[in-house]
Amino acid sequence: MAQHFYWKIGGFQVHGQVLITSWVVIAILLGSAALAVRNPQTIPTGGQNFFEYVLEFIRDVSKTQIGEEYGLTKKGLSYFGKYIQPTPILLPINILEDFTKPLSLSFRLFGNILADELVVVVLVSLVPSVVPIPVMFLGLFTSGIQALIFATLAAAYIGESMEGHH
Repeated sequence: MAQHFYWKIGGFQVHGQVLITSWVVIAILLGSAALAVRNPQTIPTGGQNFFEYVLEFIRDVSKTQIGEEYGLTKKGLSYFGKYIQPTPILLPINILEDFTKPLSLSFRLFGNILADELVVVVLVSLVPSVVPIPVMFLGLFTSGIQALIFATLAAAYIGESMEGHH
């Protein structure tokens, strides 16, 4: 395996490869978005059409899952009444529920990504030349699916918490 390198930035230890990869992906996305919409048309074509489709998809998913209302903004302090429903005895459990849902999503995402990486490592050690490449592409595809599932479930949990108690 390759050696990892870390940087100290403002008292924090940062994984160098992750930081570089993240900035490269951000640059590619921003560059392609800027190229696609540099000359916006009323009737979109090509890249502008694709980026508008992606933005509308994200907006529609968030609207259908989260909804139009915004917790404290619309309900005020009565928003916190959901924590003592159906009985105030359940207050600790209802509060704990709000922390365990995103935590369980994080563990699920971590486990799936770790499993993909372990499969690639095992295949690279067994057959180092050609076989791991399709598995890496499959991992890229499944990572995208996992990100979509993570975002959808997170939005559903946020929407559920804003509706009130189930």
